[in-house]
Amino acid sequence: MAPASTYFATRNLLTRCVWSGRPQEFVKRAAYALMAGLTVADKAASDETFLQFLPLIKSAAMDERNMVMKGVNWALRQIGKRNARLNRVALAAAHEIYRLDSRAARWIASDARRELESPAVRQRLKVRITISPRKKGESNEQKAKGHSIRTVIDSP
Repeated sequence: MAPASTYFATRNLLTRCVWSGRPQEFVKRAAYALMAGLTVADKAASDETFLQFLPLIKSAAMDERNMVMKGVNWALRQIGKRNARLNRVALAAAHEIYRLDSRAARWIASDARRELESPAVRQRLKVRITISPRKKGESNEQKAKGHSIRTVIDSP
């Protein structure tokens, strides 16, 4: 179960998404900064939580204000770096955003695509090493270290 703070952040963020429709530049950016932060912090949240953010990201992609552009881009990139499935969805969203008739949309999409298609992100999403507590029957070498290492391979 997620810590109480991330549980309440997730629940409250869904109500704060109305900030994304506000006209004030920094209020609007705050909505997308919260989306980006939650994507990194809440490890227990489901993919569906983040899929709800994509229509908001697409709608704000044409906002030419610098701080809003950065916030929208940040949210899109963090969603795409969460796991392989969300990476594919975020890249598809970036391709759709790129086709919008706006300089801001092209910048957001190009920057997000550059990072989400980078070898470093692709490699991290392909193979992830997780550390779990030791179990009965492990080798002495693993017991001495106090943990076991398990490799999880996400399908790209």
